[in-house]
Amino acid sequence: MGAFKQSAHLIEAFLDMMSAERGAGLNTLAAYRRDLADFAGHAEPAKASRDQVRAFLNGLSTSGQAASTQARKLSALRQFYGFLYAEGFRGDDPTQTIEAPRARRPLPKILSAKDLHAMLGTAAEDQTPEGLRLTLIVEMLYGGGLRVSELAGLTLAAVRTKENFIRITGKGNKERLSPLSPAARRALDAYLAVREQFLPKSDKNNRYLFVSRGADGYLTRRRFHQLLKALALKAGIDPAKVSPHVLRHAFATHLVEGGADLRSVQTLLGHADIATTQIYTHVARDHLTRLVSAAHPLGKAKAVKSSK
Repeated sequence: MGAFKQSAHLIEAFLDMMSAERGAGLNTLAAYRRDLADFAGHAEPAKASRDQVRAFLNGLSTSGQAASTQARKLSALRQFYGFLYAEGFRGDDPTQTIEAPRARRPLPKILSAKDLHAMLGTAAEDQTPEGLRLTLIVEMLYGGGLRVSELAGLTLAAVRTKENFIRITGKGNKERLSPLSPAARRALDAYLAVREQFLPKSDKNNRYLFVSRGADGYLTRRRFHQLLKALALKAGIDPAKVSPHVLRHAFATHLVEGGADLRSVQTLLGHADIATTQIYTHVARDHLTRLVSAAHPLGKAKAVKSSK
């Protein structure tokens, strides 16, 4: 507390400035006060060095504080030292070259291949037009890695092809090719044979693949969610685990797990930056470890040695 008392007047001056000049609200001011008081318990704010700031942040990391919490506290210190520098209380800013900790990106929810086969098998049991449509939805989301918005906007013209792929218009109107597996081709042909049953009589020229009698003329993203959750429940899978995006994640994850290179997966998903695709590598670590142990000469040597 001694260090805090020595710098209390500077902290109060900073908070007054944030309130008067920047219009900071009461909650924001209270958060700054707590973060600066926390730091004052480790070093004297008015005289703290860059190493002391780093040590403070490292301590937060060691104690298990979330990266977002560490980043917030560093932001408070940056604002505070920017104020001290601007007002002439310090001739330097000890936070200037310190990078904010990066929050770990949440890992995607993953469905196993067993879960997907169960969903496809359950959908295939229903040979009504609704069942045929549902089979195609699963085949395209899991077999092609489409975004639900891409699936909703898919036109009839885009799928009327004899090729083993279809053209998808993704984010930023960028076009890419999506594979059409033999199973997906069969599901597509079966659905096209009954597609008109989903059309109102007054809308025979509807251009969308997944047509609807609703005002939009096509299945909405919300409806895709509802259909998949109902299918999951019927297949004995927790509906909370299932969504169109989860099926897209499963497509990418199972490709990487099977040995596909990231650049190819990036292209198939339509990611602008490969960094977005790299999140899927976490699922392949155990698979790759087993692969090295089985195929690499050093891995084989260890296996032979341990068996003796």
